[in-house]
Amino acid sequence: MTPHSTDHALETDPAHASSSSISSIANGHPPHKSSELEQQAVYILLQLEPQARNAQTVKELQFLAVNNTRQLLPYRQAFVFSAGASARNRCHVETASSLPMIQREAPITQWLERTLHAIRNKHDIPTTQRWTVDDCPPDLKTQWREFSFAHVLWCPFVLSNGTFLGGLWLAKETPWLDSEASVAQRLSDTYAHAWGALCGNKKTARPKTFSRYWWWLALLITLIGLHLPVSMSTLAPMEIVAKDPAVVSAPMDGVIADILVPPNTLVAKGQTAFVYEDTNFRSQYEVAEQNLAKAVAEYRKAAQGAFFEGEDNAQASLLITDVRLNETKRDFALERLEQIEVKAAKSGLLIYSAKSDWIGRPIEVGQRIMDIADPTHIELRIDLPVNDAIVLNEGADIEVFLDARPLETLGATLTRASYQAMPLPDHILAYRVTGTFNDPDPEVRIGWRGTAKIYGDQVSLGFLLFRRPMAFMRQFLGL
Repeated sequence: MTPHSTDHALETDPAHASSSSISSIANGHPPHKSSELEQQAVYILLQLEPQARNAQTVKELQFLAVNNTRQLLPYRQAFVFSAGASARNRCHVETASSLPMIQREAPITQWLERTLHAIRNKHDIPTTQRWTVDDCPPDLKTQWREFSFAHVLWCPFVLSNGTFLGGLWLAKETPWLDSEASVAQRLSDTYAHAWGALCGNKKTARPKTFSRYWWWLALLITLIGLHLPVSMSTLAPMEIVAKDPAVVSAPMDGVIADILVPPNTLVAKGQTAFVYEDTNFRSQYEVAEQNLAKAVAEYRKAAQGAFFEGEDNAQASLLITDVRLNETKRDFALERLEQIEVKAAKSGLLIYSAKSDWIGRPIEVGQRIMDIADPTHIELRIDLPVNDAIVLNEGADIEVFLDARPLETLGATLTRASYQAMPLPDHILAYRVTGTFNDPDPEVRIGWRGTAKIYGDQVSLGFLLFRRPMAFMRQFLGL
C-alpha cells in the first residue's frame, strides 16, 4: 500500500474548488457572496453531520470519516486511528480510505502507528495540527515519502470532557489552508460526538497528563504501603488438649480383657479403669504356691532328720534358701494378680480412643493407655509446619478459630515452642507449639480442633508479601 495507491486526486470535486469559502462556513458565518459552489459546500457539510450522527456502529462511522469527508476536503490519503487503553499507549490504525480492511503486519501500518505515537509525544495538543516531514522523528523520516504524502492534517477526536477517542490522518501533496483546517476541526468535533455516543460507557483513553498523574500517585502509594509495619503471622492446625494430665500406663505386660469406663467420661479416684486377662496370672500364682508348699515340705523333712544325722543338718540350710526363693516368686505372682485391675489415680475425665482399639490387644509395661484430665484445665497444641515457620517468641499473641465455632475468635498466648521439628502422621515435619487461653471459656471442650494464627515480630508489608518468593529463590536458585 503506497500513498499513490490509497486514493486519487479530486481535482474535479466542487468542494476542492470552493476551499476559499469554507472558512466562513466553519466559523458559522454566511459567505459574503452567495455563489453556487459555496452553497454546494454548505449543503455537503449539512449532509455529512447527520450521516455521522446516524451511524449505527463505530466501524460504520470510521468508514464514513475516511471516505465521505473527501466530498468536502481535498485529500489523497485518509486513515482513522483509535486510542489505546491509555493515553500513553499507541493509537491503532482502524480504517483507510479506498481499502476494505487494514493489514496489521503491513509496513505502512506499523510506520503510521509509530510515527503518530512519536509526534503526539512531542506535540500532545488536542487540536487540529498540520505536520510535515520535518515533524517526523529522524529514524522514521526515510519512510515518509514512501508511505505518506508531503503534508498531513491531524484531526483528533476529543470529547468535551477531554476524553481522547482517536483521530483522522489526512494527507496530500500541497500544504493545508487555514480554511481547510477550520472545516476539518468542525468535522472532527462531529465525528468525536458521534463516536462517543456509540461507545456509551465503554472505557476510552484519557489525556496523557491525567493518566501519568494517576500512575505516579499509584506508584507512590504502593511504595509507601510496602514499607508499612505489619506483624508477621502464620496459620497452623491446632487442637484443644488437657494440661498436665495424669497418665494411665500399663503396670505389666499382658492383654486387656475389658475397659470398664467409656471414653471421654468422668471417672472417680480409685475406680477401676480397665482389667487384664487373668488366666496366665492365676496360673503363675497357683504354680508358685505349689512350688512353695513343696519346698516347705522338703525343708521340714530335712530339719527333722538333722537331730539324727549331721548331713541332714547341712541339707536343711540349703532347703531354707529354696523356701525363701519360692516365697518371693509366690509374692511376685500374687502382686501381679492383684494388679489385673488398674484403678484411676485421680478423679477427672478419662481420655482414650475407643474400647475396640484396646480390648484383646497385647500391651507392654509402661505403655500409655489413657489420660485422666481436668476438663477445665486445658491448653492449645499447635503443629506448625516447617515451611510456614516464623520466629516465635514466648508470650506471642495467638488467635484461635475453632471449627465448632466458626464465627468466634478466641485469644491465646504462646507459652512454649519446640526447638526440633517432629514428623506428623501425614509425613510432614512440624514444630510443636503450646499456648494457653487468655480468657478460658468453660464451654470449650478437650478434643476440639481448628486453626491458630500465630503472630511474630513486626516486619514491612513488602517483606511479608515477598517472603515466600525470596525463600524459594534462595533455596532453589541459589540467590
